[in-house]
Amino acid sequence: MRVVIADDEPLARERLRSLLAEQPGVEVVAEAENGEQALHACAELQPDLVLLDIAMPGLDGLEAARHLATFEPRPAVVFCTAYDAHALSAFEAAAIDYLMKPVRSERLAAALERARMFLAGRNGQPAAASQQARTLLCARLRGSLRLIPVEDIHYLQAEEKYVVVHHARGEDLIEESLKSLEEEFASRFVRIHRNCLVARHELVELRRNGAGQVQAVLRHGKAPLEVSRRCVASLKQDLKHL
Repeated sequence: MRVVIADDEPLARERLRSLLAEQPGVEVVAEAENGEQALHACAELQPDLVLLDIAMPGLDGLEAARHLATFEPRPAVVFCTAYDAHALSAFEAAAIDYLMKPVRSERLAAALERARMFLAGRNGQPAAASQQARTLLCARLRGSLRLIPVEDIHYLQAEEKYVVVHHARGEDLIEESLKSLEEEFASRFVRIHRNCLVARHELVELRRNGAGQVQAVLRHGKAPLEVSRRCVASLKQDLKHL
């Protein structure tokens, strides 16, 4: 079993590494000091298991876990934390176990066994739904990844099995469905077409072109975007409240 350890405390990482060394068939392939480093390591190395602290600077463990739930193949996630207040949030983020620090050897062994069961049955298993929207999206790029702040996104457009994220620094592809993104970010994005979601703050106005087609004008759009007839009425209502 290939494992990534993510914790901002060097002593905590050292303890986990020492405990894992006692377990047969376990290899620590990377260590990370925060959630962003953990995501990069997982994108590159595709570990089986991530031992993840929750309270870390920058991208915390809970948000990192929500991103890991979208990875393919999806690693098992076990939280290792000094606080029990995050237990519900941890399981909402699709963790398979929750270990309290200082981590005991027998509890770690039990978590590893859970991870083995997860790995044996993960093919075809849907990721658990998160109750809290992410603040970033992950675009995976040839074994690496780019983190895109959701607040920087202008619009999302489906193209075959990908979604193109148009954002303040350019465009990136993500392997998520437009439907799932619409559900997760319902308060931030509005559908203007079956293949397009637009950030509400980007909408300026609706106008008709010479052919009578309704289009959405965006604050940072290079060109107006097509609006489907079924979305026109709801968009007009949204614009009244912007």
